[in-house]
Formats: sequence, structure tokens, C-alpha cells
Amino acid sequence: MFGFTALELARIQFGFTISFHIIFPAITIGLASYLAVLEGCWLRTRRPHYRDLYHFWLKIFAVSFGMGVVSGIVMAYQFGTNWSGFSEFAGGITGPLLAYEVLTAFFLEAGFLGVMLFGWNRVGPGLHFLSTVMVALGTLISTTWILASNSWMQTPQGFEILDGRVVPVDWVKVIFNPSFPYRLAHMTVAAFLATGLFVGGAAAWHLLRGRDNAAVRKMLSMAMWLVLVLAPVQAVIGDFHGLNTLKHQPAKIAALEGHWENHGNQALPLLLFGWPDMQREQTRFAVGIPRLGSLILTHSWDGQIPGLKSFPPEDRPNATILFWTFRVMVGLGLLMIALGVWSLVLRRGGRLYRSRAFLRMAMCMGPAGVIAILAGWFTTEIGRQPWVVYGVMRTADAVSPHGAPELALTLGIFIVAYLFVFGVGFAYILRLVRKGPAPGEGDIAREGGPGQDRTPMRPLSASDDRGDVPGERNTAEEAPSLDPRG
Repeated sequence: MFGFTALELARIQFGFTISFHIIFPAITIGLASYLAVLEGCWLRTRRPHYRDLYHFWLKIFAVSFGMGVVSGIVMAYQFGTNWSGFSEFAGGITGPLLAYEVLTAFFLEAGFLGVMLFGWNRVGPGLHFLSTVMVALGTLISTTWILASNSWMQTPQGFEILDGRVVPVDWVKVIFNPSFPYRLAHMTVAAFLATGLFVGGAAAWHLLRGRDNAAVRKMLSMAMWLVLVLAPVQAVIGDFHGLNTLKHQPAKIAALEGHWENHGNQALPLLLFGWPDMQREQTRFAVGIPRLGSLILTHSWDGQIPGLKSFPPEDRPNATILFWTFRVMVGLGLLMIALGVWSLVLRRGGRLYRSRAFLRMAMCMGPAGVIAILAGWFTTEIGRQPWVVYGVMRTADAVSPHGAPELALTLGIFIVAYLFVFGVGFAYILRLVRKGPAPGEGDIAREGGPGQDRTPMRPLSASDDRGDVPGERNTAEEAPSLDPRG
């Protein structure tokens, strides 16, 4: 297929499927905690907009959770079908870690998910809130185990190799490997930010269309507080993560910085733009800021890092890709910080819900968190190459002995199936977002009948046939709080 080898096709297939999969767990991690906060606020204040928001976002959580489970099953099968060499070699560590995730996180989520989705009028408020909290806790536990497994592949320790297979000798070192704390914090905060931006973007869209009510305002306010606090925190975590990566994977840092070699004691510039050329071994069209690279990478004014030329060509990751995926992630992070600061300025001036320029930026930033997660994941995984277990097992030794035609066929099937199945899922989520939280959505009458007190909640049957927005207001007269002059 287009001249790709079997190894390249296997990597593309895995990258394609994981790109779809990672979106849904990231959103469910953030939404589960958001739902717990909303229900807690409802129980404490009894303000109806908290209840309305809970029921609105519960529907989107249910769809995202289902698609995350489906895409995750495909990922698990690929370890056996396409990466049997890796499974045979490292299964003694990755297998138990994934099993622990199922036993602790997935069972916890599954045990309380039904009560959370369908038990609003079937159980007491305390038990329902406990169920929501347990589901949120389950998503965080799941994140912990998945990141422990992936981090071990990045910075492996606590093992021996016996008879050509990895054998764990110290599970504490396996789990708490050197990169694990930084990667866990980085990914968790990224999930919260992605969810906050998604929620804020949805609120901004409704405000721009004139749907100005307490629930929509609360959505935007909560989302912007989260972005204001967590975006700078994520930058700090990213800095510590970068220092850890420089210590354990210096070739990755050299690649994402487009740094090929040191020149005497000269400090490193921070390259803003450029095109790392793997054949020429240079970064073409480089535009940088003198000394800033040394300051950021080493926290010293004239510090240096190993250049790519100090590593054998076969051990170098693809700097052309890494250079830009990293800058997409960082650039979006800076925009998140700017959005949070802007929201604070407008909030202090009483114009948070009226500034159309700000609302347009918030709406456009809605998918930015997910895009940043994908860019960061590409940076992490491509930067590990050519190793599947860094410094221990090469990716070429991990792939199953399939031919290129078979992998090309299955990749084509995956592309068609994923675009259809998950395209429908994305469309349905956007349709739910378009409908928006309706005032009184959480009210349940006592008469019984379809959708009433004696019928369980049905989060997946939430949008009407046309996707119309009840009571939508489009004119300036109907939405005076969105005066274009504001």
C-alpha cells in the first residue's frame, strides 16, 4: 500500500485506532468528574441549573463512555494480532497491569454506571451521588493503570530478561517508573482541560445564538475557571516532564527541538519554526530566539543538550514529525492560558457573557484540548521510536509476521468502519450539544409513563428527530445580554 512496509502499516494502523480511542477516555475522565461536581453542587444548593446541567452532560458522557469501550476492545486485540512479538516479550508486565485496570477500575465503573445513568429516581440522592463519584474515581484509576503500563514502556525498570522474555522482579519499580508521575499528572490535567474547553465551547456557541440562561452561563463560568487554573498548571507539569524526558530519552528532546549538534559552548536557541531534514541532518528555514532554548530545556542561561548527531542514525526518532506535533501542543497550551486570562479580565468587568469576540474564541477553542492531547500523544509515541520498550526492544522486533497486503487490507477496513461508526457517534454528540441544556430538564413528573417517574432515564434517546432547539432565541431583541457592541 503506497510503498509502505508491513512494519510501517502496522504502526499506522495502531496509530489510527489509538487516535480515535484516546479521545473518548479523555472526555469521559473529565466529564465524570464534572458530573460529580455538578451533582454535589445540586445537593448542596438545590439550584435547578446544576441539576439541568447534570442531566444534559450525562447524555454526552453515556455516548462517549460507550464509544470508548468499543474502541478500547479493538486496541486490546491488536496487541495479539499485529504485535505478537511485543506481547510474547513484555506480556509478563503489560498483561498484569491491564488486568489490574479491569479488576479495579472497569469493574468499579461498571458496578456503579447503571445507577448513575438510570437511577436518578430509583435510589436516594446520597446513593446516586456516591455512584457518580465512584464512576469518576474509576476513570481516574483506569488512567493510572494505563499510564503505568505505557510509562514503563518509556522508562522501563524493575524487571529481568529470562529466556528472551521480560520477568517482573519489583512491581513497585515497574509501576512507579521514572516517567510515571509526570505522565500521569500531564494526561489527567489534559483530560480535564479538554473537557473544560469542550464545555466552554458549547456554552459559547449557545450564548452566541442567543440562548442566554442560568445553565448556559454556569457552563461557561465553570469551564473558564477550570481553564484559568489548570492551563498554567499544565505548563509547569510539562516543564517537569520535559526535564524528566531529557534525562531518560535525550534523543526525543533533541528531535522535538530540531537540535542536531552543539557548537562549542554556544547556548541553544529556541526554534519557533523550521523544517528538520532527516537526510541533510539539519533544520532548514530555522527561526529561533537566542539562548531561550537553553533556559527552557536546562534552566540555565548557557546549558546544552545532546544533539541528534550524537545518536546513531538508526536510533533517531523522526524529528520532522516531532518538531511540529510538539509545537501544535505547546501553541494550543499558550492559547488556553490566554483564554483563561481573558476570561478573568472580562469577568472582573462584568462582560464575560457579553463579549462576542471572547465567545467566538471560546467556541473555536472547544476542540483544542482534544487536538492538543492527540499532538502530545504523537510526540510521546513517535519520539520513543525506534523502540517499543525504550532501550530494550525495538519496534521492528515486536511486530507480528504479517505481509504488507494483509495489513493494508485491514487498515482500509478499519478506516471505513471507524469513519462510519465513530462519525455517527461524533455527529450524535454534536447534535446533543446543539440541543443544549433546557431549563427544567431534570424535572421528573410523578404521573409515570414514558420518560416519567416510573420509567428509567434513557440517556441515549435524548435528541428529537429534527435536532431543533426548543425555545431558541435568535434576534437581538430576544437576547439583549449579547449586544454586539459588548
